[in-house]
Amino acid sequence: MFSKSKINEPGSASTDTSKAERPAAAAPEFKSSASSAPAATPKAKPPASILSSDLHVQGNLRTTGDIQVEGTVEGDIRAHLLTVGEGATIKGECMADDVVVNGRIIGRVRGLKVRLTSTARVEGDIIHKTIAIESGAHFEGSVQRQDDPLATSGKPAPKAATKPAAAAES
Repeated sequence: MFSKSKINEPGSASTDTSKAERPAAAAPEFKSSASSAPAATPKAKPPASILSSDLHVQGNLRTTGDIQVEGTVEGDIRAHLLTVGEGATIKGECMADDVVVNGRIIGRVRGLKVRLTSTARVEGDIIHKTIAIESGAHFEGSVQRQDDPLATSGKPAPKAATKPAAAAES
């Protein structure tokens, strides 16, 4: 609130007496017009979830937020931003809008933006929209560009829908 009053003071630079009265009256107006701001508040990203170097996870991880892996994960990961630390190892498929690999991934990588730094070690295919591979990165696999590399994971769902329909007919 104190910083808001500082913001309001330069905007109403008429008289000192009206400054003290107007921010109190103007504050509800800003709050009511800023009713879209509380809607923006839930959209604000929480801090990244960090899996420390002494953590070993067996299972899949899924979030709409960011994940920073410093330990070992045996399973698939789905996130908005996935950062793989230098000492980290992931054995499974990694899917994220942005993938930054500093450590090791054994499995497929899918991302809109994929970046392999000089310390990266990837053993698996990379499906991307944009890719950057720094000098010194180790990569074994194929690279395929797609306009929407994250949408291709929807292929198994129609197959599953076809099987129950065929079972219902027989």
